[in-house]
Amino acid sequence: MSEAKWTSYPRPQLKRESYYNLNGEWELDGSKIQIPFAPQSRLANYKGTVGDKLVYTTTFTLPEDFTQSRIILHFGAVDQIAEVYVNDVIVGKHEGGYLHFSFDITAEVKRKGVNTLKVEVEDTLSKKYPYGKQCKKRGGMWYTPISGIWQTVWLENVPESYIEEIKITPSMKDVEISVVGNVKGFKAVVSDNKKKIVEEAFETNTGKIAIPNPILWDVENPHLYDVKITAGEDEVDSYFALRTVEIKNVDGVNRVCLNNKPIFMHGLLDQGYFEDGIYLPEDEKEYENDILRMKELGFNMLRKHIKVEPEQFYYDCDRLGMLVMQDMVNNSGYNYILDTVLPTFGFKKRNDCRGRYQNPEYKKVFEQHMKDTLHDLYNHPCIIGYTIFNEGWGQFESDRMYDIAKRVDSTRFYDATSGWFAQLKSDVDSEHIYFRAEELHAKERPLFLSECGGFSYLVEGHAFNPDKTYGYGACKSSEELTDRIVNMYNVMVVPAIKGGMCGCVYTQVSDVEDEINGMYTYDRQVCKVEKEKMKELAKRIYAEIDKL
Repeated sequence: MSEAKWTSYPRPQLKRESYYNLNGEWELDGSKIQIPFAPQSRLANYKGTVGDKLVYTTTFTLPEDFTQSRIILHFGAVDQIAEVYVNDVIVGKHEGGYLHFSFDITAEVKRKGVNTLKVEVEDTLSKKYPYGKQCKKRGGMWYTPISGIWQTVWLENVPESYIEEIKITPSMKDVEISVVGNVKGFKAVVSDNKKKIVEEAFETNTGKIAIPNPILWDVENPHLYDVKITAGEDEVDSYFALRTVEIKNVDGVNRVCLNNKPIFMHGLLDQGYFEDGIYLPEDEKEYENDILRMKELGFNMLRKHIKVEPEQFYYDCDRLGMLVMQDMVNNSGYNYILDTVLPTFGFKKRNDCRGRYQNPEYKKVFEQHMKDTLHDLYNHPCIIGYTIFNEGWGQFESDRMYDIAKRVDSTRFYDATSGWFAQLKSDVDSEHIYFRAEELHAKERPLFLSECGGFSYLVEGHAFNPDKTYGYGACKSSEELTDRIVNMYNVMVVPAIKGGMCGCVYTQVSDVEDEINGMYTYDRQVCKVEKEKMKELAKRIYAEIDKL
């Protein structure tokens, strides 16, 4: 294989010394491709044709230090259906394109010599599976689809009895750790700034650890504790933060609180698209760069829009202090008139227990993917809440989905129906308002302006397609764009905070293909707004929270 990109350990929440990265040059249908990039991206450097069926092949030799009992093969994500073969023996199948999966390949792999790895993929962009913003006929708010392998592929070596996963539930003074795997009991060593502060052993696979002189995690001080967990012969490194997320009544108004204090989620829509890699940036460092760019403008939250990222993104938000509102990824259908046009102009009511999105098989897939997403991202302190359905896309039985989500993870808040088509259950009242600025008033629940703005500004030389652009209200300069944003916040957001608005999500972090409504251009080379004015706006917003 050629020199690999994306070489950082792909699972910061569960690190082992054994790690062998399989990224680099593979073959896809007989042509070379750079993994982990999707074949539709420039970074893949793929010259072949992308069809509905793809066959990836590569070879590998196990490292000499892989001396423990079992070999595990990991995939960060493969879109949509993957069958995996090692040395021509099938080792497993996975369906769904956004979550990681792994197979124990101990019986199939050769300890010495060359092994072959084949991944057969089917990706018809079936609406049965979560697909997000991918569209075969891209344009406007629908984007270039990706296929096949689009995250890191890697191996690790574990003992016969090993830690499969850990679950971390914090409070403001202690942390509960549960270990999953064919092990019995564990030892946890907690360190702060590389200094050991607690060591405890537990005979069962769940234990609670009190933290002396606890330091809480927040956006200004994203304090992380390291923890080393040992179970039998296995040992993993992880981390956690002490923090809570609740909706509490503060002086008669229900508010989203972080560590018992009201917080305003000054956020941006973050779709996770990059002009060279589509679903991935060229380098993991670009996640950190995006986060720091948005913090520089005064924002404290990213709404991860209808996409689940590699774990590196959430780790960077954890350590840099960026809140995340995570969307579930939509499957099933979409209708432009019924799901977008009519509700935009006020037709926002719909019974989601009957109607178009009721295919039993599709509903089952969405429910399982939602549960798996909650499970996979549970340990990340940056995640403050989840969106279940966005603007009615594939929406069904949202009250039942809300109840299921709350049972799986009660430590965050839920926007059950972002934008419109609200039913009975949600932790916030969610609104999407484009094309205008109006006075807003919270009712009993916290009010979450979960999408707004989207003002467009074309920067010459930095547009995906300058002849065909998309946005909500054209601006001719950085000054005009910034002033329109600031005016919208002054009319619609700042006055509403006192009465119970808990957050606002502006559209968006960067331009995406035809959309030219980002704070930055698609290539991240040009900041399209005036930074000082954005910082001053953020100060006014946070000052309103400080008054409470």
